[in-house]
Amino acid sequence: MWFLLALLCVAITCSLGFWQLGRAQTKIDWQAEITQKAQMPLLEGSFLGGPQDSQTNRIGLLHRPIKLEGEWLDTFTVYLDNRQMNARPGFYVMTPFKVQATGAVVLVQRGWVGRDFTDRSRLPAIQTPTGAVVLHGLIALPPSKLYALGEEAKAVIRQNLDLQDFRVETGLPLLEISVIQVGAASEGLLREWPQAATGVEKHHGYAFQWFGLALLIALLYVWFQIVRPRIKSKVTDSH
Repeated sequence: MWFLLALLCVAITCSLGFWQLGRAQTKIDWQAEITQKAQMPLLEGSFLGGPQDSQTNRIGLLHRPIKLEGEWLDTFTVYLDNRQMNARPGFYVMTPFKVQATGAVVLVQRGWVGRDFTDRSRLPAIQTPTGAVVLHGLIALPPSKLYALGEEAKAVIRQNLDLQDFRVETGLPLLEISVIQVGAASEGLLREWPQAATGVEKHHGYAFQWFGLALLIALLYVWFQIVRPRIKSKVTDSH
């Protein structure tokens, strides 16, 4: 009975360990895919909103580098609060961009700017060029959401931006993607974007714990069911 119970526990803990290793490998492959896509040839953004463009095709182009030509729609700029760059709190600046060739509108994550801690409502000084602009970036999903208490006001400074709600709010035909602008700091914005955290180390740590528990169960079984009874038997025989 004890043998079967120990065997079952070892099997379960080992399977959990291998499951964590599998999750780690999946994330390693995902990160490798992102790196590979970022090194692919530059896409011309003139296809966005064109006859050959679709939401499905755009999802397949995530993390690809792209060049956009068009103009900023600065009236709709939004500052996402409580965002960090190089461990410093501030804003991610989001501005819709109208593609010159097709008139399609895409939300651009332009960069990061620090905040005024003496007046949290004061907007930082950034520059937004007028007229025709060329920018380089990476095709991405809309910015991730942070935890917020209650319903947020539709203000210039806000915690999160829901793309569907923002489309209704602005009346702009925003595409279901965003573009992360890359390049050197300019216009008062930094673009040292953090790498996506895969959490591989965490999964490796969990796997180590599960395998360690399996080993401990096996050792305890050997000690209490094999070694210790033999020691007791020898002691009894010696008397």
